[in-house]
Amino acid sequence: MKTILRNSKRSEHKVQYCVFDLIYYKGKKVTDLPLLERKHLLDSILYDTNHIAKVQWTDSNGEAYFDLIQQHGLEGIVLKRANSKYQINKRSKDWLKVINYQYTDVFITGFRKNQFGLLLGIEEGNNIKPAGVMEFMNTAAREQFYNLHSHLIIDENKKFVFIEPSIKCKVKFRNYTKAGFLRIPSFVEYIS
Repeated sequence: MKTILRNSKRSEHKVQYCVFDLIYYKGKKVTDLPLLERKHLLDSILYDTNHIAKVQWTDSNGEAYFDLIQQHGLEGIVLKRANSKYQINKRSKDWLKVINYQYTDVFITGFRKNQFGLLLGIEEGNNIKPAGVMEFMNTAAREQFYNLHSHLIIDENKKFVFIEPSIKCKVKFRNYTKAGFLRIPSFVEYIS
């Protein structure tokens, strides 16, 4: 039975498929070839179009390239050994993510009841705007928070306990989500 979509609107978003590596070539698995050989094979068979693009790469100047990433506020780069093999479904020390972390000061505005996670807020004028949930915090900093928070509790519901926004800390994060929250915030240090 076929399903027919009626009154569906065509998206105005442009989609582009980005290709960064080659796993098969002419029906044969090429994951054991060094990265540079796979890149050259990919260059020989794939041409950029409006819908398909090869991920840009360089075989040197990683530090200068990362400086450009920082200048443009991009998320980061992946450094790969030129002779590395493609390891399917495995993490490899031959490929290293280098994240362009951003830093900001936030207030802790509450915490989850069922599992660790601190609610964060960012000062915006005279208000504290929600900024997401921080799950990454070292043990000593967690203990310090739990020793401080009890007299700051102002409300709670089934999932959260809310506190006065008086504990301030610095966090690092990858970028902002579409909703304006911090993506993967991690504790750096207490400010107050």
